[in-house]
Amino acid sequence: MSGMEQLLVENRVFNPPKAFAKQAAITSMDQYKAMCKAFDKDFNGTWARLAKENLFWKKPFTKVLDESKAPFYKWFEDGLTNASYNCIDRNIKNGMAKKTAIIFEADGGEVTKVTYQELHDRVAVFANGLKKLGIKKGDRVVIYMSMSIEGVVAMQACARIGATHSVVFGGFSAKSLQERIVDVGAVALITADQQLRGGKALPLKTIADEALDLGGCEKLKHVIVYKRTGGDVPMKAGRDKWMHDVSAGQSKVCEPEWVSAEHPLFVLYTSGSTGKPKGVQHSTGGYLLWAMLTMKWTFDLRDSDVFWCTADIGWITGHSYVAYGPLACGGTQIVFEGVPTYPSAGRFWEMIQRHKVSIFYTAPTAIRSLIKASDTDPSVHPKKYNLKSLRLLGSVGEPINPEAWMWYHKNVGGEKCPIVDTFWQTETGGHMITPLPGATPLVPGSCTLPLPGIMAAIVDETGGDMPNGQGGILVVKRPWPSMIRNIWGDPERFKKSYFPEELGGNLYLAGDGAIRNKKTAYFTITGRIDDVLNVSGHRMGTMEIESALVANPLVAEAAVVGRPDDMTGEAIVAFVVLKGKRPTGEDAKKIATELRNWVGKEIGPIAKPKEIRFGDNLPKTRSGKIMRRLLRVLAKGEEITQDTSTLENPAILEQLKHAI
Repeated sequence: MSGMEQLLVENRVFNPPKAFAKQAAITSMDQYKAMCKAFDKDFNGTWARLAKENLFWKKPFTKVLDESKAPFYKWFEDGLTNASYNCIDRNIKNGMAKKTAIIFEADGGEVTKVTYQELHDRVAVFANGLKKLGIKKGDRVVIYMSMSIEGVVAMQACARIGATHSVVFGGFSAKSLQERIVDVGAVALITADQQLRGGKALPLKTIADEALDLGGCEKLKHVIVYKRTGGDVPMKAGRDKWMHDVSAGQSKVCEPEWVSAEHPLFVLYTSGSTGKPKGVQHSTGGYLLWAMLTMKWTFDLRDSDVFWCTADIGWITGHSYVAYGPLACGGTQIVFEGVPTYPSAGRFWEMIQRHKVSIFYTAPTAIRSLIKASDTDPSVHPKKYNLKSLRLLGSVGEPINPEAWMWYHKNVGGEKCPIVDTFWQTETGGHMITPLPGATPLVPGSCTLPLPGIMAAIVDETGGDMPNGQGGILVVKRPWPSMIRNIWGDPERFKKSYFPEELGGNLYLAGDGAIRNKKTAYFTITGRIDDVLNVSGHRMGTMEIESALVANPLVAEAAVVGRPDDMTGEAIVAFVVLKGKRPTGEDAKKIATELRNWVGKEIGPIAKPKEIRFGDNLPKTRSGKIMRRLLRVLAKGEEITQDTSTLENPAILEQLKHAI
């Protein structure tokens, strides 16, 4: 890995438009360098200043960074604050009560607008309702909902009373939901009767019931159900309550629970390279500070902007750039329930036109699927819509390939909008490496330079710095306020996963490979260095999918790898050995469909393998180790050049070339 040279060098450079730079929060590379220099000069002092300037503190902090128990870093620990107060009340006090906070567009196109005052009242009555149920500071609440105002209200209400929320994406299965409820020790679950996606009503409550029936959820006393569709769902007496009933008759005054800046605001699960998902624990103060700063620096958010991040609240992007960041900055944002292709693939462009969106933030997978759609159906091409309101575009979730970048720049941004290609992770809480739209010269496919205060570097396997132009492992050398605090309930795994001893125990390991340009020192992310796949911006551990496959009674053994995919960035390829004989023809197709559906049920539809390949066995060394590198070559359809003489049974390589 560390010897990898940069072969593909992108030479196209796009400077920030002069008019944009003139009005931007950060107007030049000189200003960016001065901000970086301030951190070099006085690291703690600069962070303290930013925290005082941006957040409301009920009790000001006296300590900035505590490194005494590294890597369990603490920021602003003795300061008292509240995330919900910072997102809502403070804006009302600043005269924004009547400003639109959320423009919600439902799957069917219905639009609901909520002002900061209305949002406050909805959050306060629901928070009081939760308190009445006995939910209090430190309790964990799981939220299993789709994109909705109610989803944001549920998160904000938890934050208001000091309960730690854990949002589970509405596309996850009953088993995935149950694992997370058990691991976090939730006392309550907030869900909906159903969710609407692409014109279809999909179950939520019935999946939630199924999850609770799997057992181990004894701590969970309340299930609160938002009535979204009015679909017929069973309600269990004593446990299940409608969300509107919980809020009914409650006061619109709810004094926030003032918590330490280190109080866990949320736990969000992400796939690890081993089977069990990791509960990434985030703080309140440091997390919110960085969500605000990145809104201001990366997105250059202004009072007049209409901001739209298309991510679901079930992912970190939906936490930082839907539920918290835009609100903490007093912004107006779009929350969208549906999918980009319903009722047509012009839905995104139509919505930008209708709501006069000025900042648009989406994933490369969505961009690539909309390129494909507009190639086949000219009526949904972005040029058919008025997108003149746009002034800034963003990309998130996975590296964007240069051609998709160019299409986005030309057809959506009209060649006048900077594109911020943001690299970050669930664990980092907010952007880490990204262009600044008014300052950074843009290069398609590169996330460019770290934000001020982020000490990113590329090292070899021992933690030594790599020269520019040579690839290696991406690390961050100093802590930052919004970083992961722990893996919920598993401090040893936290240390092992993110601060491994082999790199010295004090470098944050991102788990990605990267390379820096020889001339510009710009970063380009080259992909995961562990067994974690990035499919459409969603991280999935290969181990998790393998475990699900092996749990099927037909399967003896399975190995999962990723291969590059034009649409989703990476596609899941599963190599499977059955307990019976190797299937062929129609039989193979039938079993492959069965296994895909099985994985969908065990983990969720996003984990279904794109290809399944059957073999009599898997390629192993004589010591019994699966040769995953070889499987990756097979998955890509490349010629095998490596030595296969140590293989137990070389004949199976031919079998494993056939994809279903």
